[in-house]
Amino acid sequence: MINSNRKEFNDAGLCVPHLHYMADRSAKIADMIKLVEKGKYFTINRPRQYGKTTLLYLMEIQLEKMGYLVFDLSFEGVSDNIFASEELFAPTFLEMLQEKFKQTDHPLSHYLLQQIEKTDSLKALSKVITELTATAGQKIVLQIDEVDKSSNNQLFLVFLGMLRAKYLLRNKGKDSTFLSVILAGVHDVKNLKLKIRKGDEQHYNSPWNIAANFPGDLGLGAGEIESLLHDFLTENNTRMNTREIAEKLHYLTSGYPFLVSRLCKIIDEAIQPGEQWTLSDIDTAANILLKEDNTNFQSLIKNLENNRSLYDMVFRVVLEGEDIGYNLYNPIIEQGVTHGVFRDANGRLKIHNRVYEQLIFNYMASKVETSSNMGHYNFSENFLEKNGILNMKEVMLRFQTFLKEQYSEKDLEFLERNGRLLFLAFLRPIINGKGFDFKEVEISEEKRLDIVVTFNSQKYIIELKKWYGEESHRKGLIQLTDYLDRQDQNLGFLIIYDSRRQSNKIGEHEMINIGSKQIFMVWV
Repeated sequence: MINSNRKEFNDAGLCVPHLHYMADRSAKIADMIKLVEKGKYFTINRPRQYGKTTLLYLMEIQLEKMGYLVFDLSFEGVSDNIFASEELFAPTFLEMLQEKFKQTDHPLSHYLLQQIEKTDSLKALSKVITELTATAGQKIVLQIDEVDKSSNNQLFLVFLGMLRAKYLLRNKGKDSTFLSVILAGVHDVKNLKLKIRKGDEQHYNSPWNIAANFPGDLGLGAGEIESLLHDFLTENNTRMNTREIAEKLHYLTSGYPFLVSRLCKIIDEAIQPGEQWTLSDIDTAANILLKEDNTNFQSLIKNLENNRSLYDMVFRVVLEGEDIGYNLYNPIIEQGVTHGVFRDANGRLKIHNRVYEQLIFNYMASKVETSSNMGHYNFSENFLEKNGILNMKEVMLRFQTFLKEQYSEKDLEFLERNGRLLFLAFLRPIINGKGFDFKEVEISEEKRLDIVVTFNSQKYIIELKKWYGEESHRKGLIQLTDYLDRQDQNLGFLIIYDSRRQSNKIGEHEMINIGSKQIFMVWV
């Protein structure tokens, strides 16, 4: 029986060690503390639900053990009214600092209380900060989380400009201020612009160009995921191959903290409560996760829907297999990275993780499905044999018939762009709820899209590719047989999109043998 008082995998908000299973983040926290000890001002800008708040919390605990005084603030949930004037903002900021000492009799608590009523401007606030940091007897660190919530307020940017000026004076030995200031949020505050003079449209300056970016990857490495699993095992009387499970979780998520935690939570609470985990449990959990409606997925899709250029670049990467260089100076790529859509893979642009890639496939395929008349062609029962095995040959032949009857020469441009999506859309209702499909784009001469479908414990390898000539076709067949060998399969399936207007292959199908492998091919 599961202990109702045990810890849980947390997929929402701050992770707390006595309530939640925790990954060992000590190495990353140590890197952040090194910046603090050097007196650096730095930013942590990562996508939502990427563990920023938890890391700040854990760093605060460690810094206080080392003798630092840490003020941890967030303007999330605070009324925008405080940014209406300096007279409102300055005392409110001091009140937020004083909250640190609410239940203690710390001398700084009394000092801050005395200053609140008589601090009515940023100039006065600057003097309070000088006196506070000069007389505290401790080095003071200021953390501001969810900084995006305030960055659209001009007064907040002026406040950052004030902290910047004090930092520069401190380094000249002419002022006292916070040892380190850390700003955390989705967007990089250094890129915000502050108007220097009211009414001046020509002179701009960044209020935070003194800050460094935290260079480390805040995602969970496979070793950190394994430490999370070990924390789970210490409280539960069960076993698992933690290395194998951790590597599979990292393979699917690229260490995105929310996705790791969510998959673990699904396995622990819905699939194998208190039991030993297996690799197939992770696939099952991923299938469940991809059907969820959660704020993380909503944000991803919203960012694609609201930016056509980003949508098109994602389409090119996931459907066309385009080899695009990773360059953050490209504003489309920069926006994709900011929102967690893209990552750097050895200098090439990739979708951040395989869960997102699958979600994007499903989302784009669904949009094509709703605009296509395929309901009479892909009724799932038509493709099931008596033993429940999926007849993939019949699926492919029926898809071939669908394209022949529903699309004509005038639709060639549409098919050239959306042909692969059409097959994914055709396949979805057939395996929905009973199987799992996973896509791999192969960046090669043929820009293949490989689909691995599991259905009733059977695996099907389907390759989708465009026709690029006989030589490329021969190379592609060799690549497919190699892929079948890696997947321990003897039968593969190939759909060839042939855009040649005079091609005599369209509508044909055949089974060929290459060594010990068989490949069933259809031309569409």
